[in-house]
Amino acid sequence: MRIVILAPPGVQSLDVVGPAEVFWEAARRLGDPAAYEVQVMGTAEGPVVGTGSLRFLADRTIHDPDQPIDTLLIGGDPSFDAIDPAVIAWLRRRVPTVRRYGSICTGVFLLAATGLLDGRRVTTHWECADKLRAEYPNLTVDDDQIFIRDGALCTAAGVTSGIDLALSLLEEDHGRDLALLVARYMVMFLKRPGGQSQFSAHLAAQTASRTTIQRSQQYVLENLSSDLSVESLALQAGMSPRNFARIFRRDTNRTPAEFVAAARLDAARRMLVDTPAPLQRISHSCGFGDLSTMRRAFLRNLGITPLDYRKRFRSTADAGAGR
Repeated sequence: MRIVILAPPGVQSLDVVGPAEVFWEAARRLGDPAAYEVQVMGTAEGPVVGTGSLRFLADRTIHDPDQPIDTLLIGGDPSFDAIDPAVIAWLRRRVPTVRRYGSICTGVFLLAATGLLDGRRVTTHWECADKLRAEYPNLTVDDDQIFIRDGALCTAAGVTSGIDLALSLLEEDHGRDLALLVARYMVMFLKRPGGQSQFSAHLAAQTASRTTIQRSQQYVLENLSSDLSVESLALQAGMSPRNFARIFRRDTNRTPAEFVAAARLDAARRMLVDTPAPLQRISHSCGFGDLSTMRRAFLRNLGITPLDYRKRFRSTADAGAGR
């Protein structure tokens, strides 16, 4: 299978290297160097300068004669200002000829400019989502997802999520066992804890600047089924509820209640994907109290029920468990 990664000038270097490493390692594990042929495609002659001043020697450019492509991935340029019309013309010609195609980070802007994505559900890096919505209102932009599959189209959030996407494509081609072997070799999750969200309460807990608030966040993460009201958290922190809430919001840019809700949702997503636990048990373990409350939280925040979330993100082998 020929995997072509289009690398525009200024490309996020990991958008190229990350997916390429997945496919190269898979071919090595298969004992067949030709199982995946990875090519870096440039938009012009000469080396492609990526982020971190890394330089890529492209195997081919969009101006060379066409060759068959199985999978076409478009890397993103974090600071792009304009889109080369020649790239758009090339994508319009080549996308209909490939088995599957997609983007990483702002590479979705190049695909969107072709008009081929109208009406499709896509993702991109959370910093660029509003710009994508504004410039291409015919797209459904979901900036909470690490990657999204919509038929032959796949879009990823950017940076390390390109590796997540490549592992998913590898699993599609050769099964879970090989994808898991490659993920372990690369010291990666085959599926990240918490499902496919770009956001995590555990990451948010690292952003507070005050040790007291950090301790409170850690307490929340370790005691999801406990009373996590502002009054209870303030008492645990040795502060008045009003002062605690004020400092918490100042340091984290969200209220204590918002953080608790995100932490519970994050934990439930992780349990739905990684365990066969019944939904009722998950709702109690994560502090929702009952299944109907958890269901409302999923619908409000994700637009999907817990059961449908489990079906969507668990592996095929596990999808029937815990219902």
